[in-house]
Amino acid sequence: MRYVLAENPVTAGAFVGFALLIALALFGPMIAPFDPLASDTDIALQPPSLAHWFGTDHLGRDILSRVIVAARLDMQIALAAVALSFVFGSLLGVLAGWYGGGIDRAIGRVVDTIMAFPLFVLAMGIVAALGNTVGNIIYATAIINLPFYARMARAETNARRDAGFVEAARLSGNSDARILAAQVFPNILPPMMVQVSLNLGYAILNAAGLSFIGLGVRPPTPEWGIMVAEGATYIVSGEWWIALFPGLVLMAAVFCFNLLGDGLRDIIDPRRRT
Repeated sequence: MRYVLAENPVTAGAFVGFALLIALALFGPMIAPFDPLASDTDIALQPPSLAHWFGTDHLGRDILSRVIVAARLDMQIALAAVALSFVFGSLLGVLAGWYGGGIDRAIGRVVDTIMAFPLFVLAMGIVAALGNTVGNIIYATAIINLPFYARMARAETNARRDAGFVEAARLSGNSDARILAAQVFPNILPPMMVQVSLNLGYAILNAAGLSFIGLGVRPPTPEWGIMVAEGATYIVSGEWWIALFPGLVLMAAVFCFNLLGDGLRDIIDPRRRT
């Protein structure tokens, strides 16, 4: 890990950014300078200043505090959704690639059905039908990300099903479950981890997009998509800071996760460590 990070400063910066996002998610409410829900109309729509670094919104709430506190909710949604899609998608893909036949066709039809819809539109439909709660946003985001892992796991497992190390493990008397857990899955993990890092950025964008159109987290809960949507109406009148700073943080988080994928591939893949 030290070699990879020293060789590529951009990757090191991505890991630092990821650590910062985790720190904000864990300790954000404790380090926020103001109460993110406290409104004060006397200081509404104030531009960035020494007292309020990111300015205040139309209700007089400190934007910096809301951006910091919103990191916990956005990271919670992204991590939970990606974890669910990774676990179930990988399981379905490994089973399809290992056994083939009817299992492969059945799982393939389910995955193709999900992919037949525009993914964001499918997430909108799920949240609109079930209700715009945090749990439903997580489930919707997990469902639209599941095909990525299922297809990748199926392809990687199918390519390694007849490999020499798999045949050796089978001749040693190992069961299918043990071979999949101890031999196949560790070898398909590097590309899967790259997909995880990319999907974390997609998940944050999906949650922010749902909030932007009114199907995500309900106000006044601090969330980056809501803050951008609230600030969009004030850009024309000159209050640019309301939407700018949450948008910049959202962009930086997605950019960080995209760069993180390359570093994870180099660290996890044993061929990159030789």
